[in-house]
Amino acid sequence: MIVAELSGNHGGRLQTALDMIDAAAEAGADLVKIQTYRPDTITIDSGRPEFRIASGLWRDRTLYELYQEAHTPWEWHAALFERARERGVPLFSSPFDDTAVDLLESLDCPAYKVASFELVDIGLLERVAATGKPVILSTGMATLGEIDAAVDTLRRGTYAPLVLLHCTSAYPAPVDQANLGAMARLRARYGCAVGLSDHTTGLAVPVAAVALGACMIEKHFVLDASDGSVDAAFSLTPPVFRDLVDACRSASLALGDGGDGPTAAERSHLSHRRSLYVVVDVPRGTRIGREHIRSIRPGNGLPPRVLPDLLGQVAVVDIEKGTPASRDLFRPWGADGTSSGEGDD
Repeated sequence: MIVAELSGNHGGRLQTALDMIDAAAEAGADLVKIQTYRPDTITIDSGRPEFRIASGLWRDRTLYELYQEAHTPWEWHAALFERARERGVPLFSSPFDDTAVDLLESLDCPAYKVASFELVDIGLLERVAATGKPVILSTGMATLGEIDAAVDTLRRGTYAPLVLLHCTSAYPAPVDQANLGAMARLRARYGCAVGLSDHTTGLAVPVAAVALGACMIEKHFVLDASDGSVDAAFSLTPPVFRDLVDACRSASLALGDGGDGPTAAERSHLSHRRSLYVVVDVPRGTRIGREHIRSIRPGNGLPPRVLPDLLGQVAVVDIEKGTPASRDLFRPWGADGTSSGEGDD
């Protein structure tokens, strides 16, 4: 499943957020995600150094300033859920405190995402679990001990489905730190579906994740990467998001079922494999040597592996050059207690 994360890329305009839902649906997203917080439910308005971002895209901004710009106003939520229903693309959200969960429950939010930074907030996890809805948990920055505690909390509170999203919480994330091998560890340790919340700037990492068994890919979405929206630097525009959807679908199809034997697409080519053919005219009674029969294309004769069994046998009929080898053309030398007869070499 491909999730389009709107985040704060609406730029504070409701119409842009509605247009983003339309564009995400048209680009092939299976789900659309928003974030539900107010600046004062996620931080406080403080200029102290620890409340100021030291590096990266949002350097020198305070947390409060950033979240003031990036938050999705609560009075928009009903309209966003309605637009998503109209477009047939379920919308869900990441809540950041209990009041956000209350709002989302009033709107019948179908599932909840817990962001990587909130994985350690056991109280929030308990509130989300109490809804009984499916939970998608990002694991950026987390140690196994922290993930253990989060998963235990969620599973104590609900039997609803749980998806763990491997994540590198850097914006944008360097490809060489994607660490996709961790997905197998998460799947084995927790016995649940695993996906990827991706912040790299290209398509290679999510496609590789699908090839490694990811069931869900979450990517940030933006209408125009040059519009100055807060997460535009690591978000995909609608045409590129469509490329992502197509590439991930192809990767998923390419995994197949792991079965052996020829695929449906290969069966028509079986006749062009190598097999044993008589390559010269062979009179009846000829004792067969390598000059008479070879492994060549096409594949209508006996399999090449039986060639040693045929060498030394005797032709029981005249065999024309180009005849596919079959068991009824030969008999073992001396099988009837006599010599090979007329035409022996």
